Amino acid sequence: MSTVNEQAGRARAAAAALATASRKVKDAALVAMADALVARAGEIVAANVKDVEAGRAAGLSDAIIDRLALDGKRVEGMAAGLRQMAGLPDPVGEVVRGSTLPNGLELRQIRVPFGVVGIIYEGRPNVTADAAGICLKSGNAALLRGSGSAAHSNAAIVAVLRDAVESQGLPADAVQLLDSATRDSVKALMRARGLVDVLIPRGGASLIKAVVEESTVPVIETGVGNCHVYVDKHADLAKALAITLNSKTQRLSTCNTAESLLVHADVADAFLPSVLAAFAEAGVTVHGDDRTCSYDSRAVKATEEDFATEYLSADISVAVVDSLDAAIAHIARYSTGHTEAIVTDSVVASREFTARVDAAAIMINASTRFTDGGEFGFGAEIGISTQKLHARGPMGLPELTSTKYVVTGDAHLRS
Repeated sequence: MSTVNEQAGRARAAAAALATASRKVKDAALVAMADALVARAGEIVAANVKDVEAGRAAGLSDAIIDRLALDGKRVEGMAAGLRQMAGLPDPVGEVVRGSTLPNGLELRQIRVPFGVVGIIYEGRPNVTADAAGICLKSGNAALLRGSGSAAHSNAAIVAVLRDAVESQGLPADAVQLLDSATRDSVKALMRARGLVDVLIPRGGASLIKAVVEESTVPVIETGVGNCHVYVDKHADLAKALAITLNSKTQRLSTCNTAESLLVHADVADAFLPSVLAAFAEAGVTVHGDDRTCSYDSRAVKATEEDFATEYLSADISVAVVDSLDAAIAHIARYSTGHTEAIVTDSVVASREFTARVDAAAIMINASTRFTDGGEFGFGAEIGISTQKLHARGPMGLPELTSTKYVVTGDAHLRS
């Protein structure tokens, strides 16, 4: 079996070819990848069944199984993301800024690929196709290290993608899967400075923390999502109910799912009974503060840990707050900086919330579930960054590039 450094060396050679590939060639490869996923969906789903069965036998939670599971519809969704990406502008070569300097030199800052991008991720095998596609479109070779729980699924997907890439005249090594049997490949990838240009961890808090703290390769940090919905005193309560339920129950296991609900005291009597009943009907357990629990005996008393938890399950923390200031203070204390939502008809409140809440995305009268590269029109995203350097929020094609300066002169000499 090849070592990580050997695979990274092959990835560097593939990246050199991708860096000069035309948009036409890259888009043809993306479409071929999408077509191949659909055509060979049966073998992908069959491989996934092995992972799901092994996961259930190992006692994985329902939320993790949901992330892991593939069916024909989800494979078609993966393919749709690749096709959407083929229709997007190529970021490589885009002029970020340019000018003619006083001395006559022409200065341009243009987007260029990183080169080799390593991605470490957990559970979701759909990330395999998303990551491969977004890396290829942005001119990067991808080294993919998925979790052992999705080993069969990832191997099947990568085999399909490599065949499709090669069919379009690009090197198959533009997409490579690292061994996931042990942590050795993760450690080697984090130490492959000089061979790997950037590393992106996508998963739980412990994975991200380990990669950020231990890697010698530059890291773009993605983050967990303890996302809040705040129902303001000026909210339309029918809209608030719909937004809250969609934010929490549309899909439980994603990082943009709401994990906390804050309700202004002035509308608590009118709103909490209905939303708590709706949560109960949807099978969601409410972890509430004292005032919340007084409205529904099914709510359980929330602990400090509950308000800080990204559940990824049918659980939500709920608190009553006395003011917009109190809501913002609560969010500042417990938020992970991912997505925060306010439901209000007050322009003043929405502006205050937007200005003071520190998060990658702010939703005004909209579900937290919209923080997603696909929903933003970016195509399949590589992850959602909660850091503040280079990339923040859903990372689309431009975020998978660096820049270089091109300076054109006519025998210019510096005096």
